[in-house]
Amino acid sequence: MSSISLKYSGGDSMSNIKPISDLRNYSEVLRDVTIDSPVFLTKNGRGRYAIMDIQDYERLMATIKLMGALETGRKSGEEQGWISSEQLKTELGI
Repeated sequence: MSSISLKYSGGDSMSNIKPISDLRNYSEVLRDVTIDSPVFLTKNGRGRYAIMDIQDYERLMATIKLMGALETGRKSGEEQGWISSEQLKTELGI
């Protein structure tokens, strides 16, 4: 099993790393979860779980969906060929 790094670009994650045993007082753990500041739970000293605000979760899911759509478009362009900016303007009626 590989080790998981607990780095998060949303701020100071060091204060938001807690052992899973802290869930005995789950209301305190949940109080520490805010937008852009998830709580990471460790088990046996290794990162296992992340608890995040629902807005962060929805933003993450939207990003994943967008990246998938962009990849689909890129593959389509490579397989079927790209259109010129003039063709795009014509299709969009600009």
